[in-house]
Amino acid sequence: MPLILESQGSLPYIDGDLSPHERSTALNLINRELPDDHLSKAHPSLAPLPEVQFSEAFSTEIERAGAKQPMQGGIDVSRYEAQEDPAADTDEDAWRQHLRSAYISSMYLLGRQANLDLLDEYGKNAWLVSNSQMEYILQDLEQELDRVKNEVVTVNKARKQAQEQSRGELLALEETWKSGIGKILEIQVATDNLRQLILESRRNLGQAPR
Repeated sequence: MPLILESQGSLPYIDGDLSPHERSTALNLINRELPDDHLSKAHPSLAPLPEVQFSEAFSTEIERAGAKQPMQGGIDVSRYEAQEDPAADTDEDAWRQHLRSAYISSMYLLGRQANLDLLDEYGKNAWLVSNSQMEYILQDLEQELDRVKNEVVTVNKARKQAQEQSRGELLALEETWKSGIGKILEIQVATDNLRQLILESRRNLGQAPR
C-alpha cells in the first residue's frame, strides 16, 4: 500500500509528448514548489528511521574508516610463525616461553590439517549441495521476477486499453471545452465592444445641441 495516496493525471497513450521548452517549464515549476532540503530530508509521510546504537569498538572503527585512517592492531599472527631456538645460555623462563609458542603453533597447524582433511573428504559434497540450494533459490527468484513482469505488462495493457477506449470521448470533451472557451472570449469581446459603443453614444448625446 503506498504511503502517499495521490492520483496522477498522466495520460501517456493519449497526450502528446512535451516539447523541450514545455518540459523545462514544468521542471522549473516543480522545483519551485519543492522545499530547499528535499534532497537531504525524508518526506514527512515516511516513518522515522530506527535509532541505531553501535558498540564503542564498532563506533571507533566507523570513525576510523570515515577519517580514512589506516587500521591499527588487529590479529597478531606472529604466534603462528616459526621461531628460532633461543641461545644455549638462555634462562629457563625464556625456554618455557619458547616452548609455549611452539605448542601454540603446533596446535594451530594440527587444527588446520584437520580442517583440510575434512574439506578434502566432505567439501565436494557440501559444495554440490550448496550449489543445488542456490539453484533452487535462483529459480524461485526468477519465477517471482517473471510473475512481477507479467503483472506489470498486464497493468500497462489494461491502462492502455482504458485510455484508448476513452480517447474519443476525451478528445470530444477537449474540443467542446476549447469551443466553449472560444465562445466565452468572443462574448467578452462583443460585450466590451458594445460597452464602448454605449459609452460613445452617451458621449455623443451629451455633446449634441439641445
